[in-house]
Amino acid sequence: MTRRVIGLAIDIHRHLGPGLLESAYEACMVYELGLAGIPHVQQQVLPVKYKELDLDCAYRMDLVLEGRLIVELKAVDQLLPIHDAQILTYMKLSGIKTGLLLNFNVPMLRDGIKRFIN
Repeated sequence: MTRRVIGLAIDIHRHLGPGLLESAYEACMVYELGLAGIPHVQQQVLPVKYKELDLDCAYRMDLVLEGRLIVELKAVDQLLPIHDAQILTYMKLSGIKTGLLLNFNVPMLRDGIKRFIN
């Protein structure tokens, strides 16, 4: 699954290049996932629970594919530890074991890809 998603992201990056807003890349990913027939949810709400307290923090995962892969998209100068922490937290709270962090604001997309397995 991660290879297919990376392939779609590379195709988008080849066509658009760096420099757009994250939302533009997200719209393109949703389009490509639909064409590829990959079931996905865009901006899936992630509930946060502390003991018996449900917190309304409005965390949203960019893309969740087949309920087993989280894809977080970025368009930043460089990925920082906070971006790693974000996807790792999403993985922990959702119980999803695999995540991809894709930063489109790089000359070559391969330099903006991080894969996480928990």
